[in-house]
Amino acid sequence: QLQLVESGGDLVQPGGSLRLSCAVYGLTLNDYAIGWWRQAPGKEREGLSCISSTDGSTYYADSVKGRFTISRDLAKNTVYLQMNSLKPGDTATYYCAAERVSCSVSSAGLGYYGFDYWGQGTQVTVST
Repeated sequence: QLQLVESGGDLVQPGGSLRLSCAVYGLTLNDYAIGWWRQAPGKEREGLSCISSTDGSTYYADSVKGRFTISRDLAKNTVYLQMNSLKPGDTATYYCAAERVSCSVSSAGLGYYGFDYWGQGTQVTVST
C-alpha cells in the first residue's frame, strides 16, 4: 500500500531544532524524489526542500536555506528534514510528497503539480 508517513513534529522554542521523518511505503526512493512542504493557517502551501531520486541532489527554498537540511536513508526508505534555528514563522503543518525521479524546480521554486503522493502532515509549532 502506497503511503507517506510524516513524524517528528512538536512544540519547540525559538532557536531550537527538530528532525522530521518521512517514511515511504509502496514506492522506492530510487525512483521517486521526495519534497517537503509546509502550510500555515491562511497561507498557501510552500515548497521548502526536495531530494532527487537519481543522485540525491537537493533543492532549498530561500526561506530555509542554511537552516534546514534534507537527507535520505535508502535502506530505510525514509527522508529526513533537519530543521535548525527555528523561528515562530516556521510554525505550520509540514508535509512530505513524492514525485517521479526529479524535483520540479523553476524560477518560481518547487513545483506543486509534479507531486503525485502526499502524506497527512505533522505539526510544528515554534513558540515560547
